[in-house]
Amino acid sequence: MNEPIPVIRAVDRGTAKLLPDVDRERAWLLTVDGAAQSYVDLDEPTHLEFEYVQRLAHVIDCAAAEGLPLSVLHLGGGAFTLPRYVAATRPGSAQQVAEADAGLLALVAELLPIPDGTGITVHGTDARRRLEATPDRSVDVLIADVFGGSRVPAHITSVEYAREAARVLRTGGVYAANLADGAPFDFLRSQLATFGAVFEELALIAEPAMLRGRRFGNAVLVASHTAIDTGALARRAASDAFPARVEHGASLRRFTGDAAVVRDAGAVPSPRPPDGAFSTG
Repeated sequence: MNEPIPVIRAVDRGTAKLLPDVDRERAWLLTVDGAAQSYVDLDEPTHLEFEYVQRLAHVIDCAAAEGLPLSVLHLGGGAFTLPRYVAATRPGSAQQVAEADAGLLALVAELLPIPDGTGITVHGTDARRRLEATPDRSVDVLIADVFGGSRVPAHITSVEYAREAARVLRTGGVYAANLADGAPFDFLRSQLATFGAVFEELALIAEPAMLRGRRFGNAVLVASHTAIDTGALARRAASDAFPARVEHGASLRRFTGDAAVVRDAGAVPSPRPPDGAFSTG
């Protein structure tokens, strides 16, 4: 049997590598310019390697009763880890994915194709442009995992963007975003202030060490117009291999402090990670 070999290809936004996992027969790690983007196990789509992806999945799992189909909009595609997860855990779900890197889409379609009949539709377009084209109140869950390299682009950090996210969500719908920051958390606090200006309910899922400022890392922002089941999220996050906690209510307001709302005119990308924060061999 031939062992899979790494694939290296130039894509629109850098150099993509698909690296086989020697411990899992049909599992691959996708990197772009050395930054890990996705991990996919084609034989086991419910296997989620990255901690932040597990936390985004917790939000999806808690969005509705187990197995119930959902309408999901994914901003940012990569190798489609979460769309594959939703298709496996919630058959019949209707999913839209926006990924702006056409070269990356071609690579994934060739080597890690999405099976037919999954209900996943991929759009080669900018995330915000796809969001603005989405009908009102048509989405149960909106997942934002958009990075230009290792930074969240400025145009998906503003209050105008947050209002678009609120517009497309159905009653009881939930928004979840993968964000990256480190102490003193100016970017993360600004995002909490911005989404708090649009949504009545907020929560933040992150590892305690990250929130104490000991390292740069990922945090998942959760927003909704209706109550978020923070108890269920906290139980799931606490049982992860790298346990996280869920901040909400008064503690989250204290963390946000007096951060200002971000507007399109003054929006900036998330901070550049320190060397080695998100890189992989």
